Amino acid sequence: MTRADMGSHLILRFVMILAMWISMVGLALAQDAVLDAFEGYYSGSAEVVRSDGTSANRDMSVEIAKTKSGFSVAWSTTSVRADGSINEKDYLIEFVPSERDGVYSAAMERNVFGHEVQLDPMKGEPFVWARIKDATLTVFSLFVDEAGDYELQQFDRTLVEGGLQLAFRVVRNGEVTRSVDTFLTKG
Repeated sequence: MTRADMGSHLILRFVMILAMWISMVGLALAQDAVLDAFEGYYSGSAEVVRSDGTSANRDMSVEIAKTKSGFSVAWSTTSVRADGSINEKDYLIEFVPSERDGVYSAAMERNVFGHEVQLDPMKGEPFVWARIKDATLTVFSLFVDEAGDYELQQFDRTLVEGGLQLAFRVVRNGEVTRSVDTFLTKG
């Protein structure tokens, strides 16, 4: 290889590396812009329909925030039981980018090296991940019980004028057992 060929080869490598860097920066900026659109606090109420046809009213809220390494989703549901007592459930999960575009791993636990890792569904813990596709942020939670049966929860939060359209489904061994469709106002 001549000196001129080596020089051309080095320039070509530099241009290729620069192009890859620019595309990675562009992808990171695009993902930040998408996360900016979702960021905020949303609230509303819904009627939860169970597989047996009964329903219950619930107040719900969600807060989506960017974090140092990804984003977090915090949500709460409040319902009144038949005896008049209040049942409130709160959740918070941080998500970090995976190697797949638009797919995020849940950072729910730290390993012995201090790195955030997924929980283990074979120990009865939920396996959680998120996806952003177009204007919808979806959070999936997969549970596997001791008998090997599964439950998949899917929260689709779609950006719409004034807030989020929430579609929530629980699928247990292929059968939808609970569903919610409601609008959450940004505020």
